[in-house]
Amino acid sequence: MGRKIKTYRDLDIWNAGIGLVKGIYKLTEKFPKQETYGLTSQMRRSAVSIPSNIAEGFRRYHNKEYKQFLYISLGSCAELETQITIAKKLQYMQEDKETVLLEKSDHICRMISNLLKKL
Repeated sequence: MGRKIKTYRDLDIWNAGIGLVKGIYKLTEKFPKQETYGLTSQMRRSAVSIPSNIAEGFRRYHNKEYKQFLYISLGSCAELETQITIAKKLQYMQEDKETVLLEKSDHICRMISNLLKKL
């Protein structure tokens, strides 16, 4: 059987979220300086929100609260996917990078959705 989940750090979705955050930070380092307080900041906040809400929900005492935080994470995924598309349209990234990031985000969204169904 699977391993015992003792903390949110043991969750595959949390770890995938952290990986996505790292990718977004690396990508946005190369964005134009005029985007520092615009798209760069928005993308970083959306990305950070995903694993942060997974972690916060995990620490709640009731499944209902946990589910609410997972829904917030799903919303942040949608925000980030939109921002990735905008960044590509503004030619801040190559199409292959957009594809990889959208696939990672979609994978995390599906993992969150599956967890929601189990709760």
